[in-house]
This record gives sequence, C-alpha cells and structure tokens, in this order.
Amino acid sequence: MQQYYADLHIHIGRTSSGRAVKITGAKTLTFSNITRHARDKKGLNMIGIIDCHSPEVILEMENLMQKGELIQHKDGGLVFGGLSIIPGSELEIYDENCKGPIHVLVFLPTLELMKDFSNWLSGHLKNIHLSSQRIYVSGRALQDKVKEMGGLFIPAHVFTPFKSLYGKGVNKSLKEVFDPLKIDAIELGLSSDTSMADQLEELHAYPFVTNSDAHSLGKIAREYQTIQMGEPTFKELKWALKGIKQRAITANYGLDPLLGKYHQTVCEKCFTPLLEGETKCSQCGGEKFTKGVANRILELRTSSTPKAGRPPYFHQVPLDFIPGLGPKLLDRLLDHFGTEMAILHQVPFASLQEVVPVKVAELIVKAREGRLSLKTGGGGKYGKVSQK
Repeated sequence: MQQYYADLHIHIGRTSSGRAVKITGAKTLTFSNITRHARDKKGLNMIGIIDCHSPEVILEMENLMQKGELIQHKDGGLVFGGLSIIPGSELEIYDENCKGPIHVLVFLPTLELMKDFSNWLSGHLKNIHLSSQRIYVSGRALQDKVKEMGGLFIPAHVFTPFKSLYGKGVNKSLKEVFDPLKIDAIELGLSSDTSMADQLEELHAYPFVTNSDAHSLGKIAREYQTIQMGEPTFKELKWALKGIKQRAITANYGLDPLLGKYHQTVCEKCFTPLLEGETKCSQCGGEKFTKGVANRILELRTSSTPKAGRPPYFHQVPLDFIPGLGPKLLDRLLDHFGTEMAILHQVPFASLQEVVPVKVAELIVKAREGRLSLKTGGGGKYGKVSQK
C-alpha cells in the first residue's frame, strides 16, 4: 500500500488541432501537455482530466494508445509513463428539481466507456465538443446513466457562488437535486475546507475531495489529496472513496479558504467586504454583493460537530502564490529538486536557501507550516499572501 498524490479536476483548453474545449482554459492545456506537466513538474501520480467526452480528445487518446504511449489498465484508468489518468467529464445541470446551474464531475474506468458516454451525451448537449455544457436530462437521470456504466459521480465545487449545488442560495439540500445514494464524493472548491463543509450534516455521509479545477498548466495541483492505494487505478480510487480494503483518502491539501476568490461577501463594484448588519457598501454605497462561501455555509449550517475520522486538511499555499517566487526562480527550484510536490513537502530550508533568496525560502517553509499572513479573497478576486 502506498500514498499517491491525486488532482482529479483538470480542464483541457485546446485539442492537439487547436480546437477549443474549455473556452476559458489556456491554449497550452492540451492532453499531452497536461500529462507531462502533471507528472514531470508537479509530481502527481493520478489526475482526472474532466473534458474527455470531447470527440477530438477521444481521438487524441486513441492515437496515443495506438502508438503505445497510453495504456488502458486492466483495473481502470489510463497509464501514461507512470502517471494514472482517470477519464472524466464536467457537466452542467439545470432541471426542474434544481435552481442551477450546477456543475458535476463524472468519471469512467475506460476510454471505450467514455466513448460510449460521449455518444450518449451528444443526444443531450448542444455542443459535445465543449467543456461544462448543460445537459438536458435531470440530475438523477444522469446519475442513473453514470452508475449503469460503472462510473463515479461527484458534485463539483459545491459552495462557490456560481454553478454549484449550494452556491446560488436556493438549493438547501442535495436531496432536492440528486439521489444521495448515487453520490461518491463531494468536491469542496477553493473557498472552503473540511471544517467548513462538515457544518452541513448531510455531507457527513461522503468523503471530501480537493482538486485544482485547473484552467492553466500552472494551476494544476493547487489543490490535491493523498490517497492510500495498492496502485493508482480506477478500481482502487473507487475503493478509496468508499473507504474499504484499507484504501482511503489520507489527507486533503487545499488553499487556505481565506485565499479563495469567493470566501468573503464583498461589494460587486469595489470589493469592499460587507460587515454584519450592513445592507449597503460602506465605501461606494453599492447595494449588490457577491455572497461569500463562509456566509453561505453559516446560512446552511445544521451541525456543530464534525464527522469523526476525517483525514486531516492541510492549508496548502501553492508556489505561485509565494511573493517573489516568479517563473525563473520556480524553474530553478524545479531544476534542483524535481517536482513541486518535493518542494512543498520534502526539501529542507537549508537546501531551499541555497537555490533561492533566503526570504523566499522562509516563505516556502512558512507556507508549509501554515504560518503565513493572508489577505482574504472575495467577489472573484483571490486572497493574497503577505510578504511579512
């Protein structure tokens, strides 16, 4: 049994031909670039690429399999030179039972099943080539199809103000939208953590996953988890989510919620935080606010007792949040120490300061130990790390 680093929510920006998949994703986010960057730069062992339903992406994967560069594992998942890839799809639900839109993640064990799923989806989407498209079936009908195909179903970034289960302020329970028995995990999103999500008693039934929702190569692994498995395959991931056969999520690593871009409620015009009892912005007088995740969870709170036995949640500050650590210094660190996982978790201070300025080395260690001073984010703007 080993510990594996996994980020299960990575978008494809473009196909190898240049066709857009995730329109807001970087052009460099191609299937091949993602796999090499996740393995060689980030140091991940398992990734979920969640735009694998797109026909050109499927064709790209088939071509790699014909060349022998991509291999279908007998226990599910695709293998690319030691990296495990779980093919997935992000879809948008907005049916008569939900006040959406709501994003969900679907994962399937094989490329052949993803191809079948894509063919099925094409009859229920307006554009099968694009990511995160609205599907014109109910959430429960989608769950039924996914389970029929042996897949995993995970509501995505459930607290963000837009396109999430709880974010719009209307849905108060997942039972309003989904079959609770056909949910495999809950994805927390960048503005919340385990202690916040556990304030909803209905979520005690599910494991929590922390993923990057990467729209560029650099954002891969800004959130991730360690998973105890025999090897990184779809079957073992499924067991880990169920917590059986000694497989389990052993730790979640995510942004301190203060750094999330929707953590606090702020004015839509000037981003001034809304204080308790205020109905107008104290700075500009604006009356429209983007409700923060922290406030939304307080509205929904049904439990003051966290679920026992949860894995620890570590507030991880990604290297690109560290003041003074630009691309050149990051490349220097990677040249010396191999991967971001090694830099974030293993490299001692004495070694870091031999490669980068002492102040940057100190900030990396403080980030590792949760001792950084943070400015809270909100309204679509990320929080910031203080240089003190």
